[in-house]
Amino acid sequence: MSKNQDKYRCEVCGYEYDPAIGDPENDIEPGTAFEDLPDDWLCPLCHVGKERFVNIGVE
Repeated sequence: MSKNQDKYRCEVCGYEYDPAIGDPENDIEPGTAFEDLPDDWLCPLCHVGKERFVNIGVE
């Protein structure tokens, strides 16, 4: 597991993926870096792929 804890924002809907929280509704554990998400992971709000997310750093 990567130690990168940068947050990522969906360019389409603005959802922010925070590694400290993960994505519990989709079985992504807290502490999971964005780079370690499965390739088929989708934005939980608008369902676009990881390629539509931008790194916003650690806020």
